[in-house]
Amino acid sequence: MIYLDYAANTPVDPKVLDTFCEVSLKYIGNPNSPYRAGADANERMRQSTIEIGNLLGAKENEVIYTSGASESNNMAIKGMAERYSRYGKHIITTYLEHASVTGPVTALQNSGFEVDFVNISENGQVDLEHLKELIREDTILVSVCYVDSEVGTIQPIEEISKIVHGKSHCYFHVDGTQAVGKIPVTFEPADLMTFSAHKFYGINGSGILLKKESLMLEPLIHGGLSTTTFRSGTPALSLAAALQKALTISLDELDKRYDYVKELNNELRDSLSVYDIVKINTPKEGSPFILNISIKGINTNKLQGELDKENIYVATKSACCAPNTVSRPVYAITKDKKLALSTLRISLSHLTTREEIKEFMDKLDRCLTSMK
Repeated sequence: MIYLDYAANTPVDPKVLDTFCEVSLKYIGNPNSPYRAGADANERMRQSTIEIGNLLGAKENEVIYTSGASESNNMAIKGMAERYSRYGKHIITTYLEHASVTGPVTALQNSGFEVDFVNISENGQVDLEHLKELIREDTILVSVCYVDSEVGTIQPIEEISKIVHGKSHCYFHVDGTQAVGKIPVTFEPADLMTFSAHKFYGINGSGILLKKESLMLEPLIHGGLSTTTFRSGTPALSLAAALQKALTISLDELDKRYDYVKELNNELRDSLSVYDIVKINTPKEGSPFILNISIKGINTNKLQGELDKENIYVATKSACCAPNTVSRPVYAITKDKKLALSTLRISLSHLTTREEIKEFMDKLDRCLTSMK
């Protein structure tokens, strides 16, 4: 098997799984229970929360545990909109966003909010001048992904933050799902940041919403204190400890993994550049973990199926996108519908070997030859 869809899901690190099992067996009390077993669990929960905050530049009370980035994005966007609608009902986002951002934004639009989409430059980054034109006195939220999940563009978060915070009562949400654990990330420029453990070798069903302590938020889930007033439910200590372990390992290994994957990405680009029908959509300065291409005249859904038969697994778009639809990020960058309908996303890992890349290219060549 050659797995090249690490942007969709990563295998859990054995050390992370060991942490989950160890904590599950050792701490059986509910962290909110007042007796000793509960207090011990609560203290272990606090240790993980403090460490997660320290790793990303957040305070303990700014960490909110969720079931994953989709819940985190919904909580951030809907929660902020409901809480701050008295200051305005205008939201700005991009066509690069994951469905868990565009979904709640569309829901808000249907309930009376006004939504604008900022232009994307040819390099895949937000057009900062257009953002300045769009932002208004009644704009309460700007939502931009740190790294686009389909193309891998890294956004100028610091510059966007300065523009957003030039307006009072305007807040900045960053979807960091494809960034955290892969490239250097800090929470400081954002008001809210979201991510999920399963993108950096953690356990599925575990995510985080970082929220600046000065902000209020209308909860999606009501029913009790938990670890915070903003998200009810029995604290999932084992998942929190496992997420902390996964994040710690990923950040400790970040430079080494990044450099290795960058080499793989460059080798793959060189191999793909010999094909006249292949257009590389990911900018050179994008995240090396994602390489998005368009293949002219080829049905990439069919190509994906042919590669599947060879036990090679790649994506055409984000796993959450509907099949046989254009890639919105690719269309936003290229303005070419045909290119946006024929995309292939190859996502890499430190676990990817050069032998796997070579075999992928051999099988890809064979498939392309047979499909012409």
